[in-house]
Amino acid sequence: MLSTFHGLNTMVSGIQNNRVGLNTVGHNISNSSTEGYSRQQVNSVATRSQTVWSYSRANQIGSGVGVYGIARARDIYADRQYWKENTNDGYYNAKAKNYSKLETIFNDSDDNALQDSMEKFYQAWVDCSTTASTASSRQNVINAGYNFAESLNATAVQVQSQIESVYGEIILSVDNVNSMLDQVTVLNGQIMEQEADGSMANDLRDQRDLLVDNLSRIMHISVNETPNGMYTLVCNGTTLVNGTSKVTIAVSEPLNNKVYGVSDYTLLIKESDVQFNPGNGELYGQIQSIYEDKEYIDRLSNMAAFLLTTLNDQHKAGYTLETDTGEKGDNFYGTAGAQYVWDTTNPDDIHMTKDGDAIRGINVIKELVINQDLTATGGHKKLATRSMGEDGKVNGVADGSNAVWISTLFNCVKKNTSPDVNTKDRAIGDESFYSYYNTSMTTLGGATENMNNKVEFQKDLMTQIENLRESTSGVNWDEELTNMITYQQGYAACSRCLTTMDEMLDKLINGTGVVGR
Repeated sequence: MLSTFHGLNTMVSGIQNNRVGLNTVGHNISNSSTEGYSRQQVNSVATRSQTVWSYSRANQIGSGVGVYGIARARDIYADRQYWKENTNDGYYNAKAKNYSKLETIFNDSDDNALQDSMEKFYQAWVDCSTTASTASSRQNVINAGYNFAESLNATAVQVQSQIESVYGEIILSVDNVNSMLDQVTVLNGQIMEQEADGSMANDLRDQRDLLVDNLSRIMHISVNETPNGMYTLVCNGTTLVNGTSKVTIAVSEPLNNKVYGVSDYTLLIKESDVQFNPGNGELYGQIQSIYEDKEYIDRLSNMAAFLLTTLNDQHKAGYTLETDTGEKGDNFYGTAGAQYVWDTTNPDDIHMTKDGDAIRGINVIKELVINQDLTATGGHKKLATRSMGEDGKVNGVADGSNAVWISTLFNCVKKNTSPDVNTKDRAIGDESFYSYYNTSMTTLGGATENMNNKVEFQKDLMTQIENLRESTSGVNWDEELTNMITYQQGYAACSRCLTTMDEMLDKLINGTGVVGR
């Protein structure tokens, strides 16, 4: 037997259900521009029916509607694809940013850049080869050599600054990661607590997934959800978050790298003191960028070593204007009387030596200064521009044949240079000085273009994935307004039906039951 007020209870459940729907629509609209928010929807279910006996059998009559749950619209497969590609996007952008800065440092369009000063140094030797007896021409070689050395040193210092800048970004990234890992563990605990009764902590889950979005850009992240709703985050085999516990990523104390003149850092897991590898992402791209920046210091070091060894050897093969008969030239670059040698004895440790002592990296570049004898008063006379004639005598003061041989070092391969130097090992290999530099810049330009293409491709791919996620979890105003009207009409209809039932009961209660009075 149904209760007298069964119909009223049925309509009340409808009113309550539509009110929850309206509240959810309002929540969606209010958060339509909230980053990471997922659209929520009310899942309704018919409440348990009641048995009514008819003439011949039992029948089930509905008792209304109930809110089964409020679920967020989320596509986990789209999320996992987003996290994977977001990691690649972070890596490509970090590399592209570093290449862009390197191109700015080696800006060949700048009149004060390394290439321009190198061309002026070469041209000064070419001019001196035809006007070797002119003091101004000889002094121009010394001045151009000084400017080129200063430009090469300044370029190396800029690359060093770039390395320090990237390390600064890495330290900031690590601090940011640790902060986000802390937040994920806190949210894990809150979600487990709120969902203990079977409900869904939708807004907390959105906050946690947004943190994972941001983490996935910085490093490779694998996400696993436990049965109690908590996330386990793993990076390249290292468990960063396990429920409400986490590890801390630390930056080591600065390690003085004498070869490159910078302070190096390594990433560690603080709790175990084990080295940490982010695997991919922005942080990994920054680490790789430092290695590449050091390679360009190596290239500059090789250029400096070539000038200190091969160019110096060719300069010492010539004769100065110090006496009528001339005297052998000394080093053009470096310390007077020092012996600079490119040592290839050990293929695994090729380097330059100065008087037998090994010099590597940035220290080779710092050695690249004009011989002080050449910069002293009257030093231009010590410029070794002439050669020994076939008669065994030093050619006249106007002879610039050794200056010609020096100029060939810039644009001729090894075999086409002077017999005085073409049998010795060179820091730049068998190619010319120009070719070595241009090859380096072509490599940089090609790498930059390739990375920029990857960034653009990845950008388009990320747009597609974001649109896919948005199609599921994004708030659509047209859809929400349609739902609003639906819930509004349902609320009004249930209220109208409730009023009708109330009038019927009023008539029954107040208009009947007077028989026998």
